[in-house]
Amino acid sequence: MKAVVLAAGEGTRLRPLTEDKPKGMVEVAGKPILTHCFEQLIELGADELLVVVGYKKQVIINHYEDEFEGVPITYTHQREQNGLAHALLTVEEHVDDDFMLMLGDNIFEANLQDVVNRQQEDRADAAFLVEEVPWDEASRYGVCDTNKYGEITEVVEKPDDPPSNLVMTGFYTFTPAIFHACHLVQPSNRGEYEISDAIDLLLQSGRTIDAIRMDGWRNDIGYPEDRDEAERRLQGEVDPEMAADAIEATDGE
Repeated sequence: MKAVVLAAGEGTRLRPLTEDKPKGMVEVAGKPILTHCFEQLIELGADELLVVVGYKKQVIINHYEDEFEGVPITYTHQREQNGLAHALLTVEEHVDDDFMLMLGDNIFEANLQDVVNRQQEDRADAAFLVEEVPWDEASRYGVCDTNKYGEITEVVEKPDDPPSNLVMTGFYTFTPAIFHACHLVQPSNRGEYEISDAIDLLLQSGRTIDAIRMDGWRNDIGYPEDRDEAERRLQGEVDPEMAADAIEATDGE
């Protein structure tokens, strides 16, 4: 499979860390977020990296040049920050088969291979890694609803009234059918072409999308404190808040 990495974002919430670099180049545990992404995708079998760049793109291009650990890199340019569906369309001409998609601001220590295996074994139209979050946090994400077979039936982007607390994590596999859906997407209330709207169009057309529940953890590096938390996790340090929750749960047994 080819692997697409979306790395065009400016990362305004990560300032001052992103004043002179895109958020994918912010270091976590001694190396850029994108390096973590590339390493994982290659371990999953990626034979080409398609990297969508935008804000301060030359920092990324100068750092990685045309390959990473022997795997070729192709860059495409999202000239305006118009949403993930818009960014994905920049790689359409380079993809003619099933592919992986990773958001380039996430750190994963999770069962990504299960998603790839499901795509290859079942020939689903897509498979997503999903996780349960507290209900009061679900409205911050793309929220999924599923049927009893574990297939996704609905995806809503940042809803005021979430249909579930199951959210997309930022790792997906797709067939090229997703590009046709992206072409049909209209701007959302935020003025962006949302990947969740493209996914919903796939569902409406009768496509099958499998939800793989996350085993492990991931950090969406949106704020400086998210970077700090990911570093603690990667270095094996215990998060004080998580430790306190664990102790409280044990006390209640």
